[in-house]
Amino acid sequence: MSLADLQARLAHDLACLDHGRPDWTRPRTHGDGHVFDVVIVGGGQSGLGAAFALMRERVSNLLVIDENPQGREGPWLSYARMLTLRTPKHLTSIDLGLPSLTFRAWWEAQHGVQGWQALDKIPRQDWMAYLCWYRRVLALPVRNDTSLERLEPLPEIGLHRLHLQDGQTLLARKVVLATGIQGGGQWVVPKLVAERLPPSLYAHTSGPLDYDALAGKRIGILGAGASAFDNAQYALQRGVAQAHVFVRRAQLPRVNPIRHMEQAGIIARFAALPDADKYALMASFFARNQPPTNDTFARAAAMPGFHLHLGAPWLDLGQRDGRAVVTTPQGEHEFDFLAIATGLVTDPDLRPELAAIAPAIARWRDRYSAPAEIANPLLDAHPYLGPGFELQPRTPADAAALHGLFAFNYSALINLGLSAAALSGLKYALPRLAQAVANQLFVDDRQAALDDFLAFDEEEFTGQWPLQGSAA
Repeated sequence: MSLADLQARLAHDLACLDHGRPDWTRPRTHGDGHVFDVVIVGGGQSGLGAAFALMRERVSNLLVIDENPQGREGPWLSYARMLTLRTPKHLTSIDLGLPSLTFRAWWEAQHGVQGWQALDKIPRQDWMAYLCWYRRVLALPVRNDTSLERLEPLPEIGLHRLHLQDGQTLLARKVVLATGIQGGGQWVVPKLVAERLPPSLYAHTSGPLDYDALAGKRIGILGAGASAFDNAQYALQRGVAQAHVFVRRAQLPRVNPIRHMEQAGIIARFAALPDADKYALMASFFARNQPPTNDTFARAAAMPGFHLHLGAPWLDLGQRDGRAVVTTPQGEHEFDFLAIATGLVTDPDLRPELAAIAPAIARWRDRYSAPAEIANPLLDAHPYLGPGFELQPRTPADAAALHGLFAFNYSALINLGLSAAALSGLKYALPRLAQAVANQLFVDDRQAALDDFLAFDEEEFTGQWPLQGSAA
């Protein structure tokens, strides 16, 4: 089967599912402006999947916006520096149960069944190519190079105004923030680094980091998670002379809790747990770093310039002759540059586009008091979401401003588990989101829907009795 054959099969599958029927939602305008039923902020895997899931619910008056150029959405061609995805290749995600829309079908159409069997993990760049194909064959409405600057609620008319970086605005009844792993907060650099060194000597691994410009140099990497090793092997492949990874712990993490969650039903059923169980499970999850994949570690460790320092927290930082000086319990190390792989903090207060509404958003600390032995301020700062990713108000007076806003990003972690920004959970999260958004749209217009139903009098039955020409 060729890729053209697969696309024909997909078109037939969608036709069999009656995909593309007219919307049931009610068109709106405000002044001279068009009102979208839904605007999705973020055109990566979560945003594209959300758009298709809503179209399957016959909600197609929508728009996806993304700040990046077309084909550069998400992390896959920017700060994701692993060779392959970390998730097992057989997991499905944004296909919504259509075999012809899966990555496997796309791969086999180009490489055959044997090519799929020979594949270990999905190559990162091929995953991006699949997402581009997915967007194209589903004709998803995406506007690139479009960044959201500020959300303005208009509760008096039940809308939200999106202020864009170019000065334009959009109006939407519902807004889905499909902004990925960093979309609920920001990447964090330890205070020690930010206070002791100039920005010219360090960068977070999630941002622009030109390893080609560091060829022949000696770099230090802070972090014990998978991304630290991804960056080490990536840097060495691009000519960095030495890459030193520093880990605070005496041993690297060996257990990946996500693998258990995938096979134990936890990802699919997480939302059904009571708050105490959700918090306890995620407190444990946060306490464990995701280890590097075996192939990534082996690849990095085999390179001559790779060095691993265990039990080596950074105690102090300084400068000497234009280089960074790192002090650990084992002594001093000099580096030309530091790569910081220390993760992120989730907190709506950190998102500039949410400045107008952040004070109104309920957090976990507002709704649940964790036992002292597991209480974690990082978890407490997460927004407390509804069952369909809805932002929840701190007080009843805040409800109108937040109505219609959905956080389909990593900030959903405590309420809904690995869902909105994790490939392992998108299979379950997308239908949940689409149904919640569609239900809100319908209930908002419930009076009009009821009135139309009560007034409905279109005749369907056209039979006559007695039949013409027959005896009475």
